[in-house]
Amino acid sequence: MNPMLGLGLLFAGLLTVEGLLNSKPPAKYRGPKSQIQSWKGMKAAEGLTKRNTDFGCKLYRKLASNSPGKNIFFSPLSISAAFSMLSLGAQDSTLDEIKQGFNFRNMPDRDIHEGFHYLIYRMNQGSQDLELHLGNTLFIDQKLQPEKKFLTNVKNLYSADTVSTNFQNLGDTRKQINDYVSQKTQGKINNLIKNIDPGTVMLLTNCIFFRARWQHEFDPKITKEEDFFLDGNQRVRVPMMFRGGMYETGYDEQLSCTILEMPYQGTISATFILPDEGKMKTVEEALKADTFNRWKKLITRRVVDVSLPRFSITGNYDLKRTLSYLGITKIFEEHGDLTRISPHRSLKVGEAVHEAVLKMDEKGTEGAAGSGAQTLPMQTPLPIKLNKPFLVVIKDDVVSTIIFLGKIVNPTGK
Repeated sequence: MNPMLGLGLLFAGLLTVEGLLNSKPPAKYRGPKSQIQSWKGMKAAEGLTKRNTDFGCKLYRKLASNSPGKNIFFSPLSISAAFSMLSLGAQDSTLDEIKQGFNFRNMPDRDIHEGFHYLIYRMNQGSQDLELHLGNTLFIDQKLQPEKKFLTNVKNLYSADTVSTNFQNLGDTRKQINDYVSQKTQGKINNLIKNIDPGTVMLLTNCIFFRARWQHEFDPKITKEEDFFLDGNQRVRVPMMFRGGMYETGYDEQLSCTILEMPYQGTISATFILPDEGKMKTVEEALKADTFNRWKKLITRRVVDVSLPRFSITGNYDLKRTLSYLGITKIFEEHGDLTRISPHRSLKVGEAVHEAVLKMDEKGTEGAAGSGAQTLPMQTPLPIKLNKPFLVVIKDDVVSTIIFLGKIVNPTGK
């Protein structure tokens, strides 16, 4: 019997709405080769949307129950894509658990991987005003010889790079991987890995990087310090941004919450959900794909005066522990089956860490001119003031895929 070898699984997610810096864009990811392939990929991606949304909501509720009163921010898409990629190396009950935990059951494997292939292709399309990059890298011990079919599939379907690594020197390996993640996130996520367990022979990093401009920017001259009300009677002072404009908004009588949708440049938008006093738990318990679909039909375009705090928060999660609450355990245990990665070696996921950063401010590109004034109808503006705990959803509007999901309880990050 071969000794159990550790497979480290690391996730790094980054969302910044602060401006596009002058940086070298990532290499273009090769997408579908034909219109038919693209159409099939889009249909498969649409099939994944509800599953990914329900998985994200399920994970959100677990994080919220484990850390009441804390900020939450993570990327359901990033986590799902990485575990779907890892499922290429899993078999039997280990594969079944992944499919069950991530809502992939009753969906053909081909559709799952084609769907993520299309989504990764979409995520890696950028422009001057929007940069979105999702990438996976396998750090493989130079002595390990993974199955060529596995390496080919993760490269072709998930655009994963492979880096030969010497896991005999864990200090150098940790620095190599941390430097890589820092480079991929343009210095926003540093020192992601604190330590690597002895015996680890393969480690997966998953980075999602997003910078965007608001379609209509806030004027920083209007931003002023105001109170943000925490749970209970406490409050903190935050820089509150203000903008009047036309936005999609509505009120859900059933869940007692206000919904506000604000677009970025391109096809990405942010949806804010502001529960009435004492209704946060009611909204959280109702989070699922059907609820988001109902909200989409409920909102209408009208004149709104938006007050939104300027803030930056970080979410850091031990997914090995969190996913075990969702029934995903075998992949982390010695009796797990990852023989499609290496049939002659016994592997397990030794570590799974997800880190995501959210930064929101008034503008987009540094030094960019404003987007210009909107022509607004003669209508009394509806005031929406996000000065108490709220939810935020960042999504791609074309395939309605949730990229980031979070809860802002304290914008100061404390």
